[in-house]
Amino acid sequence: MKLAFVIDPIADLDPTHDTSVALMESAQAAGHEVWVTQMMDLSASGREARARLQPLRLTPVSLVEAHWVAAARWFDTGEAVARPLAEFDAIFVRTDPPVDATYLYGTQILDLLDPKHTLVVNSPRGLQAANEKLYALNFPEVVPTTIVAADKATIRGFVAGQGQAVLKPLDGKGGEGILFLADGDRNFHSMVEVSTRRGRVPVMVQQFLPEAKSGDKRVILLAGEPIGAVNRVPSGEDFRGNMAVGGSVERAEMTDRDREIAAAVAPQLLADGLYFVGLDVIGGYLTEVNVTSPTGIREIDRLNSVRLGDRVISWLERYLEGR
Repeated sequence: MKLAFVIDPIADLDPTHDTSVALMESAQAAGHEVWVTQMMDLSASGREARARLQPLRLTPVSLVEAHWVAAARWFDTGEAVARPLAEFDAIFVRTDPPVDATYLYGTQILDLLDPKHTLVVNSPRGLQAANEKLYALNFPEVVPTTIVAADKATIRGFVAGQGQAVLKPLDGKGGEGILFLADGDRNFHSMVEVSTRRGRVPVMVQQFLPEAKSGDKRVILLAGEPIGAVNRVPSGEDFRGNMAVGGSVERAEMTDRDREIAAAVAPQLLADGLYFVGLDVIGGYLTEVNVTSPTGIREIDRLNSVRLGDRVISWLERYLEGR
C-alpha cells in the first residue's frame, strides 16, 4: 500500500510518545510506502486533490527498561514532490487541534477524493462535523450533566446547581484552558469572562466528577471496537490528568462500562467515517470524543507489551482488500 500521513512538522513530533509515529512505524514494518505532508501543503486542481509530500523512512523506537528510546536521527525524508492524492491507497489525517481555517480547508480538499479509491482516516466530513467536545453530546445516556453556553449568568446558575464544575474551551487540546469552577469562587467572574471572551464564545461546562483524581481513561476505538486503554493520572499539583500537562500514565483494563460506552457511540462514529478514535472516560462517563489526532498508543503498547499500530495497519489492509 501507499500511505500518506497529514501531520504536524515531523521534526516537532516525539517518537517515544506520538501515536502518529507508532502508526507510521507499523506501516513501514508491514512493507508499505509512507509519505508525509501537512495541511498547508494540500492543494486542488479542479476536482483533483493534490499535495506536496515527502517519502519517509523511520528508525523505530526501542523499549529499554520499560521506556521507549529513539535514535538521535530517528527519521529521514526524501525530496518533496507534488502528487495527486488519488495515487494513495489511504491517508491518515493526524494534525493536532485547533481546528482552524487551514485545517477546515484541508479537510474540504481531502473531501474531493473518492473514498472507494482512497480511504481517508478519519473521514473529512466526519472531522468537520465532530468537534471533540460537542460530539459527545450526541450520547446523553453516557455523558455527565453538561451545558454549552457563553452567557455568564447561565454558567453561574449551572455551577451553583452542581456545586463544582469543569469549564472546557471547545477548541482546546491536551487539557489547555480547562478550569475548575466552584460555587462562590471569587475568581469565577474573571475566569468565565476570559474563557468566553466576555460572552462572545461558547464553552462547555460539565459536572465535576470526583473520580477524576483517580484518572482520566483514554480508550482507543478502531472501527468502533475498543482495542486498548490507558489511565492518565493527575500529578497532584493539577486536577487535569492530560499527559501534556504533566499527568502520569498507568495500565488500565477495559471495563464492562467502557464497552457499554463504546457500543453506544460506535454506530454514529462509523456512520460519520470516524474509524480511529480516542474516548475520554472519567468515573464511567464519556467526557470527550477525540477524532483529530487521538493519542495513547505508545503508552498502551509500553504498559501492555502490545503493538496497537500493527493492529491498525492490519485492519486497514483488510478494509481495503474488502472494498
